[in-house]
Parts: sequence; C-alpha cells; structure tokens
Amino acid sequence: MAFRADGDQVQICGAMGDILNRIGDKWSVMVVGHLTRKTMRFNELRHAIGGISQRMLTLTLRNLERDGLVTRTVYPEIPPRVEYQLTELGRTLTGPLDNLWNWAAEHMGSVSEARANYDRVHEAASEPKPERRYAGAAN
Repeated sequence: MAFRADGDQVQICGAMGDILNRIGDKWSVMVVGHLTRKTMRFNELRHAIGGISQRMLTLTLRNLERDGLVTRTVYPEIPPRVEYQLTELGRTLTGPLDNLWNWAAEHMGSVSEARANYDRVHEAASEPKPERRYAGAAN
C-alpha cells in the first residue's frame, strides 16, 4: 500500500472510501462474484444469490451499472430479455476481491476472537459496543 504525502491523498482516500462502500456491501460482492463467471439474467442472478429481494437486487444492479462496473443489455424480443455482465472495469475488480475473500476466510476466526476479547474487557466498563460490519461477525 502506497500512501502519498501530496495533496491528492485526501481526494484519493475519499474516492477509495466511496468505492469500498459500493463494492464492500454484501450484495454487490455477491453480484460481482456471480457475474465473474458468466452473463446472467435478472431472475437467474436472483436465484443464484438467494435471500436477496427483487428490490435490493434492482438497486444493487443499478448502483453497479452507475459506477460502470456492470452493463445492462435489453434485447428487443417478446418477452423482453435483459442480461447483466461485468464491464471491463468491473472485471478489474475480480483480483482485488479474490484477495479480500482469501484474507477474510483466513482471518475471520482471529477477528471474531479479537472482538470477543474486546467486548469482554469493555463490557465490564459498560462501554457501548462498536457496530457489527458483516454478517459473520461475533456478537
């Protein structure tokens, strides 16, 4: 990681935070993961992900499309056919997401243990717990 000491650092950190908010949410990661394998239709994607509402998938796809990571293609057929696929920019995310996936898989036990230790120490002091950030987090 190369932090820079110039005036662009704040701008780059802001952009990075914005990007991480987009790709770091549970549904976006799952959508990108599935679209890495192949082009998919809406319901095909919804069934592959499981547990996502139609509204949430619609919002997730729109946001990914807005950010230039996913493209939506409508075919003039009856009934209409709509397919989603990663853009070239979206495909550049697969390596970094694979690295994050591997890191999380390797270290989720350590993170859960650290949280449990923190909670034990700070519970005695009646301090509020920090918010949980992912579904696999320990209480």
